[in-house]
Amino acid sequence: MKLDLLNQGLQDFYKEIVSDETTSQRLELSIITFNDYVKVVQEPALPENVTIPMLEADGDTALADAVNEAIDKVEARKKWYKETGQPYYRPWIILMTDGVPNKGQDIDSLAQRIKRDTAAKKYAFLPVGVEGADMDVLQKIEGSGMKATMLKGMRFAQFFKWLSASMGTVTKAEEGQEVNFSEGAMGDDEWMEIFKI
Repeated sequence: MKLDLLNQGLQDFYKEIVSDETTSQRLELSIITFNDYVKVVQEPALPENVTIPMLEADGDTALADAVNEAIDKVEARKKWYKETGQPYYRPWIILMTDGVPNKGQDIDSLAQRIKRDTAAKKYAFLPVGVEGADMDVLQKIEGSGMKATMLKGMRFAQFFKWLSASMGTVTKAEEGQEVNFSEGAMGDDEWMEIFKI
């Protein structure tokens, strides 16, 4: 049931962004899954070149490895944009998990990396817990600007509706403009505060 709702939320998110003329031409998506191992199931691409996968639950939770992979992917993409002389928006990394990290996952080093990077505005990091997630871990690795949050119930549809609206707002904003995300589909959640791009 939970996974079905997540998959439906992802599909709805995709439909929203691909139908927005501006967002569909400015937003790139990448999807990384993790269980016992990390897998990049979608390399960064514009929505028209993206296939949203049907996610399946399996194995453990290689959380730190997955987030480090996402950060590395973001840095590589930013480097490509710079080398090709193209402007870009500050990337977002969204972590969604309902599990507890495997033993051996270096959460302390990850937390330091995220705090350092987000303070330097290299990317925005939003950790989202679903029922069963270790919120202590998510709070430990939260960066500056966005706090770890527990998704209320299984409100995937509302979360992805807020996310697609937020992405649309970001892609239409001018550099340095403050964007208020608090008046969205999930405006009752504290973590949607003013965020400067």
